[in-house]
Amino acid sequence: MTDPATPATLGTTPDTPASHDAPRSDLPELLTALADDLRSVGYTVDGVAGLLGESAHAALARDQLIPALIVTDPAAFTGGSPADRAKAALAVVVRLWLLAVPQTEDDIDAALPRIRTSGLTELGLVEKNDGGAVAAKVDLRPYGWEGESGADNGGGAELWVASDLAAHQQPGVLRHDHVLGIGQASTTLVQTTIRRHSKRALDLGTGCGIQTFHLLHHSEHVTATDISGRALAFTRFNLMLNAEALHLDPADLESRVSLRLGSLLEPVAGETFDLVVSNPPFVITPRRAGELSSDQFTYRDGGLPGDDIVANLVRTLPDVLAPGGTAQMLGNWEIPAGTAWSERPASWLAGSGTEAWFIQREQVSPELYAETWLQDASEGRDRELYRAAYAAYLEDFASRNVEAIGFGMIWLRRPAGTEITQTGGAAPTRFEEITYPIEQPIGPHLAAAVERADWLGTHELSDAHLLVAEDVTEERHQRPGAEHPGVILLRQGAGLRRTNLLSTELAGFVSACDGELTVRQLIGALAALLGGGDDFDDDAFRAGLLSDVGNLVRDGFLLPAAYNADA
Repeated sequence: MTDPATPATLGTTPDTPASHDAPRSDLPELLTALADDLRSVGYTVDGVAGLLGESAHAALARDQLIPALIVTDPAAFTGGSPADRAKAALAVVVRLWLLAVPQTEDDIDAALPRIRTSGLTELGLVEKNDGGAVAAKVDLRPYGWEGESGADNGGGAELWVASDLAAHQQPGVLRHDHVLGIGQASTTLVQTTIRRHSKRALDLGTGCGIQTFHLLHHSEHVTATDISGRALAFTRFNLMLNAEALHLDPADLESRVSLRLGSLLEPVAGETFDLVVSNPPFVITPRRAGELSSDQFTYRDGGLPGDDIVANLVRTLPDVLAPGGTAQMLGNWEIPAGTAWSERPASWLAGSGTEAWFIQREQVSPELYAETWLQDASEGRDRELYRAAYAAYLEDFASRNVEAIGFGMIWLRRPAGTEITQTGGAAPTRFEEITYPIEQPIGPHLAAAVERADWLGTHELSDAHLLVAEDVTEERHQRPGAEHPGVILLRQGAGLRRTNLLSTELAGFVSACDGELTVRQLIGALAALLGGGDDFDDDAFRAGLLSDVGNLVRDGFLLPAAYNADA
């Protein structure tokens, strides 16, 4: 059966989901039966965690299947009680899709009585193997989240997400049009995204649709693009399977979601969005002469040399942002020998007028980078291929004098007006390296940081009354017998969990921030207390301390007493 939405969704020529070797989304009765069965059998995030137990569930999150295989062995559910029968049915589903262990048709029919094996086969989710057992064709797993700040309906969601079987679930090298499932990068972007109501949002490089699911909870309309027709077919299947939880009308999907086939921003040329999120194919991969797109792993490889895919997006994403609109993405950047990591990203922004915030979360050597991504696609299973590909990575990086590769989060904003305000410490670009664990989700804290920077750009800091943030603590270190501490630190317990080394005067300022006196009054008192000498420069002291105080406000150590009311 031809999918009636396919021409608008997957290109200009009609085709079927089966032509993409992806699950079918054009059989609503079977999709409803599948959702009912999965819900009834308890195939949810909590249900699977309860069945496996803490240790096996944690191992599964690391792609280690053995503990879960042991826990779900049919021999563990032979008691015959209703509870044992319910666990046995859930174990069949877990073993089929999460552990990729073929099951008997009778066991599947008993566990999923509405859809049954015949319906799963028709949807393209399973197939009979040579031995007659039923094997998974895809990974189908539960996914969900709690209520998000900014969500229109105020709640979370319980979903099921289909993608290709991962490397740990199947033998051999991954197919080049592999559709990635729920991975660390996608969940990182989910946790990083600032959730506010938006009229129009864009999920650039949607994959199996993870970012789109979250965007639907706080956006009136979402456009999801991908260069892969298979990825869009998987996304459409996932949207239709979860239509009720995502508040979609299966008969009118386009009223809330538009799926577009094409590269980068081509499918949305001439349009603008309030929010863009992207987990792009940013992996830096050696290019070869005569290389075809079919030779690339489309889920991770943008087809451009070096870090050009990320550079291109940083330069062009502002073109599709509405005034005041924001973009958030993940990316890699090359770090040539003898340069700071921020130099290349800064060059992408030169003269653009775009506000930007880069946070580098990791930095690795070319060798470790090659090992990571060769393992990702299971290319180590072919020894000769692995050796040649590893050498190609090192040669490619050496050709550009690259000594390290950075990974991190990128936030961009198109100014609401014609110019970017740069007063009060609200710098248009910021580069930070934060490699230690941070609070998750970090999105709400990034939103608060943007609000503080905007506040600094529109208020006179000297007139503000400041308070120490609730999560901030102070540490003092001194040698035994010393009269004064040699080191004074402020630490954040939440958000980005920064640590700030304080001067004596800044420590004195922070200790006096109870909201009673203005910043100007506190700085004046400290100038009177610490100054007076012939070599004391009062103007420089006041200006330096005011700048330091602005940094503490920007980073969330200090907050204006009236900030909540103003915000």
